[in-house]
Amino acid sequence: MSQPVRVAFVGTGGIAGSHLKQLVKMNDASAEPLVQIAAVCDVDETRASAFAESCGATGIYTDHRTLLDKEADELDALYICVPPFAHADVEILATQAGLHLFVEKPVVLELDQGLQILEAIRAAGVMSSVGYTLRYRHPWRTARDLLHERQIAMLSADRWGGMPGEGHWWRDYNKSGGQLHEQTTHQVDCMRWVAGDVVTVFARYGHQVAQSIPSLSVPDSQIVVLEFASGAVGYVSTSCVLRQGGGLNQMQVLLEDARIDVGRELIIQPEDALAMPAAYDGDDIDGAFIRAVASGDRSHILCDYEEGLKTAAVSIAANQSAASGQAVHCWNG
Repeated sequence: MSQPVRVAFVGTGGIAGSHLKQLVKMNDASAEPLVQIAAVCDVDETRASAFAESCGATGIYTDHRTLLDKEADELDALYICVPPFAHADVEILATQAGLHLFVEKPVVLELDQGLQILEAIRAAGVMSSVGYTLRYRHPWRTARDLLHERQIAMLSADRWGGMPGEGHWWRDYNKSGGQLHEQTTHQVDCMRWVAGDVVTVFARYGHQVAQSIPSLSVPDSQIVVLEFASGAVGYVSTSCVLRQGGGLNQMQVLLEDARIDVGRELIIQPEDALAMPAAYDGDDIDGAFIRAVASGDRSHILCDYEEGLKTAAVSIAANQSAASGQAVHCWNG
C-alpha cells in the first residue's frame, strides 16, 4: 500500500473548504486514501478547530511558523489559502522546509514579493500549483486545446456581478487589489493561457457606485486594454455593482475565420469553421496537484507559481496604469 500524500492547510476559510471537499472526493473514489490532512492553521482558532474536526487533522495552529516548526518533517505539501494581503513569509519558509506548494490566487499584491517567492521555489526545487481552476475545466480547457496554436486577432473577457457583504476584506482595495486582481484574475489567466504573454496594459477604473458607499474602496467598474506579445489585442471588463441578476462571465476570441465564445459552453461560429476537440475530462485542480506530488510528475500541474505570478502581474500593472493614467509594461518572466 502506497502512503497518502500528507498535507497541511494554512488558512481554513471558504476556499480552503472547497479544496477540502475535492480532496475528500478523491479519497472516497479511491480504493486506498490518496491524501491525508495532517495539520491546519488559521488566525481564528475556532475556525481552525472546526476545519480540523471536519477532516481529521490532529495538528491545530494559529501561527504558520509554529506549524512548520512542528509538522514540516512529516508533511509533503502545504495548501496556502489566505487572502492576497496575508501572503507574508509562509511560502518561503515552506519551500525551505522542502514542501510542495498549492497557493491560492492571486498569489501576491506586490510583484516584488512574488519574485522573491518564485526565486525561493526555484532554489528549493519544489513543485507549485496556483488556484486557477478554469484551466482544469471544460469548456475553458477545451478552448485552450482548440486555440493555443492558432493566430488570434482579438479577445475579450467580461465578469459582471456583485460583491461580498459589509466588513469583508474584499471591499478594501489595499487588501484585495480590487475585483480585477482578486476575482476576474481567473478570466485574465485564461486569456493569457490562450493568447500568450501580455506585454502592456492600459486601464481606466470607475467609482460611480463605490463613492457613495463609505466602506467600499475598490473600484466598482474596471476596463483594461491588453497588448499581447503575439500581436493580438484584447480587453477585460469587470464590475461589482450588480445587486441582483444580470451577471456575466465569459470570454470571446476572434480568429480570421471564426469566433469562439467561452462561458458555460463552448460555441464556435460558424459551427463548421473549426473541428471541436474532445471535452476535457481529466483531473480537477486538486487531483492534479496531489497526483503530481505523489508521482513527482510536474506535467499534471497546468499553472505553476511562475504562471500564476505572470497572471497577477497583469492586474498589478493595470492598477498602476489606472493610477498613473499611462500604459504600463507588464512583467512576464
